[in-house]
Amino acid sequence: MPRLILVPTPIGNLEDMTLRAKRVLDECDGVIAEDTRVTGKLMQLIGIKKPLIPFHAHNEHGMVGQLTQRLLNGERLVLVSDAGTPAISDPGFLLVREAIKAGVEVECLPGPTAFVPALVASGLPCDRFVFEGFLPVKKGRKTRLDELATEERTMVFYESPHRIARTLRDLSEAFGVERRASVGREISKLHEEHVRGTLAELHAHFSEKEAKGEIVVCVAGKP
Repeated sequence: MPRLILVPTPIGNLEDMTLRAKRVLDECDGVIAEDTRVTGKLMQLIGIKKPLIPFHAHNEHGMVGQLTQRLLNGERLVLVSDAGTPAISDPGFLLVREAIKAGVEVECLPGPTAFVPALVASGLPCDRFVFEGFLPVKKGRKTRLDELATEERTMVFYESPHRIARTLRDLSEAFGVERRASVGREISKLHEEHVRGTLAELHAHFSEKEAKGEIVVCVAGKP
């Protein structure tokens, strides 16, 4: 039976690779990968060899039709991103949508994703939260922040290390310098770090200290 299976991959620690994920990768006909070099290295480490199919932001529109047809032809394909759960701020949504429309069975394995451990470790309320992914870099950035200024749920953002100081400054201006927040960095890796405080304190900290690695920012909702 044709099936598309989304398999989360480790975001840092190779031990986060589940036994089920390894089995699914070993049984599939091919692996759709965001970066075949990254996935190839992972596959080598876990001792599995499968055909790798490049699928990324620059070719996903052109590849969706081809991949859907392969699934309809009976292939069992796995979709992975470079790290974490596919389609969370990574390519994948378009293929999932088209596969479902074509009647292909779609399955997603539970597994690593950066924002959940960052949120739980933040100390902020996590019974209700909103995941915002990456803020717009230029156009629409201020508008989005103004819209979120009255959000009462904890907000979760992804950010790159070279923009973190600017983003904390923008969040301070939009939400107020006393709003509580947490910055999680290098989740599940050797140098994992969580810095907690007000937006003003976090902005001061990351203005003085160069950040490295993938970053998750959690901000308390409006009191």
